[in-house]
Amino acid sequence: MGMQPILEMKDITKTFPGVKALTNVNLSVMPGEIHAVVGENGAGKSTLMKVLSGVYPAGSYEGAIQFEGAERRFHTIADSETTGIIIIHQELALVPLLSIAENIFLGHEPATRGVINWYEAFARTRELLDKVGLKEHPNTLITNIGTGKQQLVEIAKALNKKVKLLILDEPTSSLNETDSNALLELLKGFRAQGISSILITHKLNEVTKVADRITVLRDGMTVDTLDARTGTVDEDRIIKAMVGRELTDRFPPRHAKIGHPIFEVNDWSVYHALHADRQMIKNVSFHVKAGEVVGIAGLMGAGRTELAMSVFGRAYGQKITGEVKLHGKPIDVSTIPRAMDAGLAYATEDRKTYGLVLIDHIKHNVTLANLEGVSSRGVINDLHELSVANKYRKDLGIRCSGVFQTTVNLSGGNQQKVVLSKWLFSGPEVLILDEPTRGIDVGAKYEIYEIINQLAESGKAVIVISSEMPELLGISDRIYVMNEGRFVAEMPARDASQEKIMRAIMKSWDTSQ
Repeated sequence: MGMQPILEMKDITKTFPGVKALTNVNLSVMPGEIHAVVGENGAGKSTLMKVLSGVYPAGSYEGAIQFEGAERRFHTIADSETTGIIIIHQELALVPLLSIAENIFLGHEPATRGVINWYEAFARTRELLDKVGLKEHPNTLITNIGTGKQQLVEIAKALNKKVKLLILDEPTSSLNETDSNALLELLKGFRAQGISSILITHKLNEVTKVADRITVLRDGMTVDTLDARTGTVDEDRIIKAMVGRELTDRFPPRHAKIGHPIFEVNDWSVYHALHADRQMIKNVSFHVKAGEVVGIAGLMGAGRTELAMSVFGRAYGQKITGEVKLHGKPIDVSTIPRAMDAGLAYATEDRKTYGLVLIDHIKHNVTLANLEGVSSRGVINDLHELSVANKYRKDLGIRCSGVFQTTVNLSGGNQQKVVLSKWLFSGPEVLILDEPTRGIDVGAKYEIYEIINQLAESGKAVIVISSEMPELLGISDRIYVMNEGRFVAEMPARDASQEKIMRAIMKSWDTSQ
């Protein structure tokens, strides 16, 4: 190889109190290469990027970073950005109530004698938006464009800072298929211009689509680097390197004994929370039997979350009509406490905002939804609470230093287990899980599927909403397909396939026009 790498990270070791997060990690990126970094949650991907971008400054880790042939010692993000290393985090750093142009130039506005030249800022924004394929007006407020477009604004912002190495941390985790593809195409375009990228992702299909080389991290060590240019990369090999075990099957076997329908929703209709004339859920009816896992498939925006939240104590929407029955009797789900009392639980997809109290420790989070279960006469019994938290820690395999660890410091998979523990402890009859494995690695997914199975086997009714079709096919007994607020198909999981589900969605569009 005559070419020199643009980036070399050599023997990077990073230790936190009591935890070795990275041990002798090596990563090299060539000029104009898309280099994917994959690994389970907690494998050290984000820590490595924080070392590279200067969030963890030089001196706080061992090892060396070379960029463009010279050794670099970054002390802040500004240092790495000046060199041309730009990182775009999973949690977007845009200001919602400012315009696209204001966001792009925030902090380094084009100005003469202290007066901002908005004409120049707009013209530059237009150029940058063209590069990332956005047609929006520079004046458009960030809050008014979807997550996919926000992601592109972040990239436009990076291009404005003369990027040489673009790092994308889980860029497509909250995007739909179309937006994800657009983003990957954009990366390929940058590659053609000689810009290097590091793509951190869980989605192996994306990796195999665009990556030139793939580095796999496990337990803070580099375990494998695969060259994808030479031909197709075997997904199973990547998975094996990630988890360190053969995944004979990504899904645990199901032994459910399915009984009578216990949960029914009839003729459910919901209007938009803000726009009272927009019907979001259009007369939907469905049922779930005891011991059954029912999947709800659909594209983003089909209305699945809105349906779940409106049934769960009218947490979403207005002008809600329809009936909900449990064991054949109508139940009151008009408020969240009533829905919980009736035996419903809803685990949200947005665990950070709604599912957990991040600043509190595991023990308190587990018992949040059922404080009665650990208290007598309104006083919480600490020891009882501790034993409950420890039981769930053990049962669900929550990886932590102890139940007094604050939940903000857990990996995504472990946070999700805490959310599930919380709802399991409330002893529901019907459990609605919204994207239960979003942003979670392959190994932890398996464990969460096992928990879902156990719930079903104990005779509960489980509803799973997921954007990953293989997941729905792997864990459900029956699948409903939703599109534009309606159920457009229903099929047993054994007869279903991704093609069949997509076909049902596409067909429904034809008929609704």
